[in-house]
Amino acid sequence: MPTTRDYYEVLSVERTADGEEIKRAYRRLAMKFHPDRNPGDKEAETKFKEAAEAYEALSDPERRKVYDQFGHEGLRGRGGPAAHDFSRMNADDIFSMFNDIFGGGAPGNRAGAGRGPRGVPRGYDLETEVVLDLEDVLTGAERDVEFTRLDVCETCGGSGAKPGSKPVTCETCAGRGQVIQTGLGGMFRMQTTCPHCRGRGTMVKDPCEPCKGRGRTPTRRRLTVKIPAGIHDQQAVRIPAEGEPPAPELSPDGSGLRGDLHVVARVRQHEHFRRDGDNLVVELPISFTQAALGAHLEVPAIDGPASLEIPHGAQHGAVYKIHSAGLPNLRSGRRGDLVVVVDVQIPRRLTEKQEALLREFAATEAAAVSDKSAQGATGKVWKKIRDAIGGP
Repeated sequence: MPTTRDYYEVLSVERTADGEEIKRAYRRLAMKFHPDRNPGDKEAETKFKEAAEAYEALSDPERRKVYDQFGHEGLRGRGGPAAHDFSRMNADDIFSMFNDIFGGGAPGNRAGAGRGPRGVPRGYDLETEVVLDLEDVLTGAERDVEFTRLDVCETCGGSGAKPGSKPVTCETCAGRGQVIQTGLGGMFRMQTTCPHCRGRGTMVKDPCEPCKGRGRTPTRRRLTVKIPAGIHDQQAVRIPAEGEPPAPELSPDGSGLRGDLHVVARVRQHEHFRRDGDNLVVELPISFTQAALGAHLEVPAIDGPASLEIPHGAQHGAVYKIHSAGLPNLRSGRRGDLVVVVDVQIPRRLTEKQEALLREFAATEAAAVSDKSAQGATGKVWKKIRDAIGGP
């Protein structure tokens, strides 16, 4: 079944994101959740398909225009994406995508991350998470994040060869980094990345010890990240150039563009408030007398009590708003509203006096109620009622 989540939310991009941002967001999710990297993980498989569906819709300008205007229903009306089969993707995108995921034919390995503007090699984006409370969303927050990235090996400078030695030309591709494969009985020929040198054109005979010939070593990094007020669950803060350098096959010395770090926010559910966009929703228990007669009450808000006037005759489930007591909008900073839903509480136990008064009130409504008038103060009430109507 097609996803019902907003496609921009699935890819964690803004609605103004350009095609390159959308592609990079999808590539990041595809690499993270691809079934071959998560064997047997049904949740990862579902997320991979969801990301693929979102990418198929948003990568095509015409389909994106329809989606922006009419949403999921608009695409379904045009035979929209129920499953992703790469049929609408550019052929270059297809091979680039699978090179990234499978490492040029070797599942689980890391391959070239691609090219930036004007063919400049670009490294991988990375992703990490921070956990926030709703109060952090109100004010913004700072969080320390730790992550591991591959950096250029300081010992060999990224060549992968032991100091004093040099890589040799790959015999399989003769230094070209590409090989020709044929299929369907020789009916077509396709150029692919060399499986032995993985596109570098050279092989390391005497590998560098710290990086074991890979040209990259894992580095632990720690950053303090500012999380803006108003951020939503699963939205990401992009930290430019904190990702990895270009892969060795694209740039052995790491020159080019580093990838970015995407810090994804996970917002905990609040004990009392439910979030609806920039608004907060809270249930307010009130007594049936407050509902009937009205009351001036203090309502719990995210940043302290707020005043609310309950009009007389308030009904169970009635909705009232306290303006600008919600959360700030991520872009404008303007705060949403606090939406108060009235929950009229009926007492489970009554004192004799309370019951007597209620029965007296019920009599004025001619309401049918349980008869418990045989004793005490309740009997006196019924006597008053009989006297009032002239009964026996």
